[in-house]
Amino acid sequence: MAKVDSITPEILREQLSYDPDTGKLYWKPRGREWFTSDRSCNSFNARDAGTEALTASTKRGYKHGIVLGKQLLAHRVAWAIYYGEWPKMAIDHKNCKYSDNRICNLRLATDSENASNKFRYANNTSGMKGASWYKPLNKWASKIRVNKKLIHLGYYDTVEEAHAMYCEAAKKYHGEFARTE
Repeated sequence: MAKVDSITPEILREQLSYDPDTGKLYWKPRGREWFTSDRSCNSFNARDAGTEALTASTKRGYKHGIVLGKQLLAHRVAWAIYYGEWPKMAIDHKNCKYSDNRICNLRLATDSENASNKFRYANNTSGMKGASWYKPLNKWASKIRVNKKLIHLGYYDTVEEAHAMYCEAAKKYHGEFARTE
């Protein structure tokens, strides 16, 4: 099994083609040197060459697959093929659709920036990101997480006020990675 470090962007470009407008990867025909037999070479090229690659989905929706015996995430492969180097940071999907690997939807991010660009949690009962009911005061609390630290933004009479404070703080602390819905 190959190490990811041993699969260079150049090797990826020999194995796969990437369409930056659709975000899809396709298997390229391979020469005999990549196989242990003529039969396996002919079989791969007849069956797989030209078909979409790395199409399996994780539970969260990321596309992935196996290249030269190594499990790889499609968005990281797309980045490596397009830019000629493996990403040195996390890759953020701007629109939060993890299967959308168009190059215009991918950007480098720190772990904290990547975490900032998320929709509200499914268990959110207020319906508004950053707002939660604080029963002891019968008020809405507003909080935001910045660099893994929770910052309290105050208590408010309405959920809309608490959410508005969160939105303001998100723009201040998270900048282009701020997601308020």
